[in-house]
Amino acid sequence: MSFSSAASLLDVALRPGAPPILDVGSTDVPPSWVAGHRDALRAVVLEHGSLLIRGLGLADPAGAAAVFRELTSDLMAEKEPFAPRSAYAPGVHSSTPWPPHQPMCMHHELSYTLEFPGLLLFACLTPPTGGGVTGVADAAAVLAALPPELVDRFERDGWQLVRCYNEEIGASVGETFGTDDRRAVERYCRDNAIEFAWQPDGGLRTRQRRSAVIRHPLSGLRCWFNQIAFLNEWTIEPEIREYLVDLYGADGLPFTTRFGNGDPIGEDVVQLLNDVYEAQTAREPWQAGDLLLVDNLRTAHSREAFEGPREVVVGMGDPIRLSDCAPTVEVRTR
Repeated sequence: MSFSSAASLLDVALRPGAPPILDVGSTDVPPSWVAGHRDALRAVVLEHGSLLIRGLGLADPAGAAAVFRELTSDLMAEKEPFAPRSAYAPGVHSSTPWPPHQPMCMHHELSYTLEFPGLLLFACLTPPTGGGVTGVADAAAVLAALPPELVDRFERDGWQLVRCYNEEIGASVGETFGTDDRRAVERYCRDNAIEFAWQPDGGLRTRQRRSAVIRHPLSGLRCWFNQIAFLNEWTIEPEIREYLVDLYGADGLPFTTRFGNGDPIGEDVVQLLNDVYEAQTAREPWQAGDLLLVDNLRTAHSREAFEGPREVVVGMGDPIRLSDCAPTVEVRTR
């Protein structure tokens, strides 16, 4: 069955400003329903970049995990996280513990690693009382909307992620690398093209250079694929950024991004990126039991600020190597 004919079997609603939505009404055994429609569901995700499935009635992490496993045979363990998640099952996690009042702007999951998920799965067990939408944005459309000269520079130089680890903010060295053993951390960094330097106070500073534009290995689309805006210091709320600069110094922020040659990325560039993302964002408020599938290369995602409880279970599947995506910047491991 071809992707186009498989996708046509589903009655997917396509509305401006919203992700593709498939309302299945209800089903008694969600994993069985998903298994029977797997090819068609994945065809829609490949064609449109995302799909919100409504009516599955997912109510707990175990049920979500069972559905995830029907949609991908290869769920990934998270690597190099910024904040530790709770693990419900292998490859099944809580959403990132980010402060509810602070939005998480558009990004592609683990775009700074050498192997990242091709498919993201989000199951909403408890929707918030307000806000909390997981927005999506087409990465090919974002790339086309950016100024050509800016794209040219990022294609030529790539981007850098700079992290300074401490025990107060974000994931620790042990939580990020799975060990506190310095030799093991250094080995991981060398194997994954991460420059590192231990600081006099025992902290760790890392830097990794990656491509900002890649080519989707299945569709062939060129996509804007990175976390340049999300992890940049200018995306941090001003008062928090000022506090962090006072505490750690301008070069000691827990994370920031730069141009690939090390030049700082100005606030104007970050604002431009976020404005382009906003113009391309599609939204649909969460309902209890919803399942959102996202092609992590084709589609960026975000999380808006929210009120009340919000429980979203996350799966990361279909690992893809950066080397299979026509990177524009050479990556050298040891």
